[in-house]
Amino acid sequence: MPVIVNKYLIGRHFVGIALWPFIVVKEPFLKQDEAFINHERIHLRQQAELLVLPFYFLYFAEYIIRLIQYRNSQQAYRNISFEREAYLNEDDLNYLKTRKPWSFIKYW
Repeated sequence: MPVIVNKYLIGRHFVGIALWPFIVVKEPFLKQDEAFINHERIHLRQQAELLVLPFYFLYFAEYIIRLIQYRNSQQAYRNISFEREAYLNEDDLNYLKTRKPWSFIKYW
């Protein structure tokens, strides 16, 4: 899983993103942040389970649903099931070793 540094990452709120099969970060120091990298690795696993393109479709569709639900972009983002799973488990560096396939579903 290569980590790429790109200071021109789109959007001022983005510091990193998982784009199969890469993790792209805005700042070099983020490559050393174990919890951050684990968060992005969880997204890579989610993407692999959904064969990549359906992940992006479902992610965007759920974001729209949550945006309508919460009427707040940050709250909508934090409540996407993929993000909930990643945020709640990013500090558990062994999570991916024990994670069951399609675990994001229980965060819906």
